[in-house]
Amino acid sequence: MLFAKLLPREGNFFEMFNQHADKIVEAARAFSQLVANYNDPHLREQYTREVDNAERAADRVTHDVNRLIHQTFITPIDREQIHTLINTMDDVADLIQDSAETMALYDVRHMTEEITRLTELSVRCCERVKDAVALIGKLSEGNSAEAALKTCEEIDRIESDADRVMRSAMSKLFREEPDVREVIKLKAIYELLETITDKCEDVANVVEGIVLENS
Repeated sequence: MLFAKLLPREGNFFEMFNQHADKIVEAARAFSQLVANYNDPHLREQYTREVDNAERAADRVTHDVNRLIHQTFITPIDREQIHTLINTMDDVADLIQDSAETMALYDVRHMTEEITRLTELSVRCCERVKDAVALIGKLSEGNSAEAALKTCEEIDRIESDADRVMRSAMSKLFREEPDVREVIKLKAIYELLETITDKCEDVANVVEGIVLENS
């Protein structure tokens, strides 16, 4: 029995990465529906709950991965890369939940065009993260490494778009919004939404490192 425990085992890390990425996209799409249906209290509550459920499921995957790292004799990629990737991915899920919670805590009354645009970019970024992560386990197949790097470049471009939208949103907010409380609320929301794309870019950077070192 002791010998069996010492046998090399890789663990199913790639599948767990994919499971987590699925939950990130699930949370992002639920948040998008929250924004789109914000004026309906019932739907707002429903989609907030869906965001929370997806984030909790992502947390469980993160916990399982971090536990498995210590139980696996041989890992398919560097242990530190596994740890960094799953925890950076989990930061994305946390930020989506934080955005939904902040809207409720700050009692935001209406959605602006800028919130809608930043939300759309966040969803696109999360979807591309899912695509990039799915390719990590296929680096030995065909053009998977090249496809992963191109997907990471697309994430970088989306993040740059979100930067521009946020700067424009902040400029408009400080020029046109007379209510200081609304300025404080919306500024916090804009920054949180832009940070989602920032963190997706961090995931892309980790993926790039994994691809370059393992292909």
